[in-house]
Amino acid sequence: MTAPASNAIAVTKILGKLAREEQGRLLSILIGKLRDFQLAEDVLQDAMVSAVSHWGRNGLPASPQAWLLQVAYRKAIDRIRRQRRFDERLPGLAAELDDPPSHGDERLGEDQLALIAGCAHPALDAEAQVALTLRYVCGLTTEQIAHSFMVPSETMKKRLTRAKAKISAAGVPFDIPDRHRLPERLTAVCGVIYAVFNEGYASSVGSDLVRGSLCDEAVWLSELLCGLAPDDGEVHGLAGLILLTDSRRSARTDADGLPVLLEDQDRSTWDSAKVARGLAHLARSASLEGVGPYRLMGSIAGLHARSPSVEETPWARIAGLYGALIALHDSPVLRLNQAAALAWSEGSATGLALMDQLVGEPDDYSYLHSSRAALLVKLGRVDEAHAAYDRAISLTSNEAERRWMMLRRSEHPTPRTS
Repeated sequence: MTAPASNAIAVTKILGKLAREEQGRLLSILIGKLRDFQLAEDVLQDAMVSAVSHWGRNGLPASPQAWLLQVAYRKAIDRIRRQRRFDERLPGLAAELDDPPSHGDERLGEDQLALIAGCAHPALDAEAQVALTLRYVCGLTTEQIAHSFMVPSETMKKRLTRAKAKISAAGVPFDIPDRHRLPERLTAVCGVIYAVFNEGYASSVGSDLVRGSLCDEAVWLSELLCGLAPDDGEVHGLAGLILLTDSRRSARTDADGLPVLLEDQDRSTWDSAKVARGLAHLARSASLEGVGPYRLMGSIAGLHARSPSVEETPWARIAGLYGALIALHDSPVLRLNQAAALAWSEGSATGLALMDQLVGEPDDYSYLHSSRAALLVKLGRVDEAHAAYDRAISLTSNEAERRWMMLRRSEHPTPRTS
């Protein structure tokens, strides 16, 4: 044991940090062992409650994560015994009591991928697959997930409950699928890993724009998936996309945590090692058959990574790649990105005209209006830009983005009339 914790408040802060950064990983291991979402959640919470008093008296254990896992595991066995559920699970759990779940990096990645594969079971629709993964692999709260899907928290809570019931009824094994069954699950698994990355790279709620722990987790899982499916072009495309995008992480926010636009980023701070790894995955993807969305998005990220400046970026090629993506799966987000690329290659008026066509769509969101505002400013239409910024501010729940949009709005006051 290390030196005793000074008081319960200090321990509570430590546990709060663990809950934010490690809850998803710990749940991955417990769910894989217990085969029960609710039981895993309950015993992990009980273990954290026990830690407040135990760590307060005795100090922090050498490995807080391993301590929480062992205590949660023992509490799970106690609960099963109290409930008199002497089914096939109890002997196996009891036999493993002296060998509790591992927290090693290699095993951890396997446990997380196994849980994602379980969450991506065909019995669930795509939305439920992503929601379950965000909740149990990444440790996001129900409220955060609800905001990501733009639904009330109570609605998301009910959806998660139904999804857990379906998985339980189907007897889904939380194991990595056999290699001959893996291809049928890859699309869903890639989708949830990319959703994890997006929530980390552009957090939907909270005070921070970037949640680095989720980005790191997505990078790790995407490359681990490449090891399981080395001949799948989309898997390598996904890994390349995530690495190349994440290489810009440190340049994406300023000293105050506010967003920095791509054209204003210091490209010398981009992570060259991640760029190299990302380009290697793209090269591997290009050597394999088929062209899918992750390869196309990865190719766009690759063009940005190779460009020395925003002015020297091949925007027309990027717009063309977005066109290919739209042909595969049309969405307002893709059309917005294509419009932004065309604004650079063909002028602000062209980009704005395309963005205006998206206003009022069901997927109307803050980036659409902040992008319109920036182009309106360039065209000298400041009053309209203010209205667009106001709309963008009303649609975001991320505090850093809201502050940034308010600052941008204030930088362009309405011209006085004489």
